[in-house]
Amino acid sequence: MKIAIVCYPTFGGSGVVATELGMALSKRGHEVHFITYKQPVRLEQLSGNIHFHEVNVPEYPLFHYQPYELALSSKLVDMVKLHKIEMLHVHYAIPHAYAGYMAKKMLEEEGIFLPMMTTLHGTDITLVGNHPFYKPAVTFSINNSDVVTSVSQSLKADTLRLFKVRQEIEVIPNFIDTSKYVNSVSNCQRSMLASGDEKIITHVSNFRKVKRIDDVVMIFYNIQKEIKSKLIMVGQGPEREMAEELVAELGIEDKVLFLGESNEIDKVLSFSDLFLLPSENESFGLAALEAMVNAVPVISTNTGGLPEVNRQAFSGYLSEVGNVSEMAKNAISILKDKTNLARFKENARNQAFTFDIQTIVPLYENLYKKAVEDLKEQKKAAKI
Repeated sequence: MKIAIVCYPTFGGSGVVATELGMALSKRGHEVHFITYKQPVRLEQLSGNIHFHEVNVPEYPLFHYQPYELALSSKLVDMVKLHKIEMLHVHYAIPHAYAGYMAKKMLEEEGIFLPMMTTLHGTDITLVGNHPFYKPAVTFSINNSDVVTSVSQSLKADTLRLFKVRQEIEVIPNFIDTSKYVNSVSNCQRSMLASGDEKIITHVSNFRKVKRIDDVVMIFYNIQKEIKSKLIMVGQGPEREMAEELVAELGIEDKVLFLGESNEIDKVLSFSDLFLLPSENESFGLAALEAMVNAVPVISTNTGGLPEVNRQAFSGYLSEVGNVSEMAKNAISILKDKTNLARFKENARNQAFTFDIQTIVPLYENLYKKAVEDLKEQKKAAKI
């Protein structure tokens, strides 16, 4: 099948999932066309089955904000016609589903029909999409998609609660390619971050308020009182400066390392003993899954899709948002006993394997096939 994928080409979860999905589909024999404003960061290489088409937005003084949606929909029309694309899969409701719908309508004017799947990822629904300025357009785009999926049951519930949705929403969880995760890290490499008798605790995020970075620091502050440990903070964002100030105020600068954005997240995670994710909300918790596949147990909140990923008292522990003392207590209970830590590490990895890409990708393939067949039936019925 010839599939067009529209996504944000950045480090964010939706872009990562869309890119990994496209690469997996190409390995299963599908021809995949990524259509966005720059090559996705996780797109390893272009090949006979993987193509990238850049969306260029001409700059005109007339426009205060350049019309990306218009450029994207026009590019979609051109690429569908040129490459005879059969399925359009857009990730993130804004602005991709809206642009996809416009492209579909333009193509129908020329007698070309193709189904569109919209995958909802999180903030496109709970934060941006729910803003009064965008809500009517998001509702319209969802209801005019041929297939709608969400990455968790929690996000599906949020979508049905916040929007007047007529469409069925299929839940297909995020996934991970477990074949890529083989721990080949040496003790010598680990010693660059911590000494042999120190536990390594990690947090990875975009350092936005929703991630509750101050809670990360305070959880670690409580842990290090009882467990000799280092905190590795990976990522960049508006809350980093506040976190650095809090670390200095607590007098633990020598125990906390801020790495900024990194292309070696998996290497850092493979060193780690525990992962902290005390977020206000997570539509799925892809960062937790990436930690778990590296055999890192997770201390997280019980919000959003996190309970669907992190199993209580198995791959880690879940607590109410803001309950720093309980999260620290649970972390210490995992770390203080070597046998217990080993058990949680093994459980975390086993839990991650239930989200293996080879299990999840066929779910998308089945929906693609059904959408194409349904469209054929609709065209037949219209002729009758």
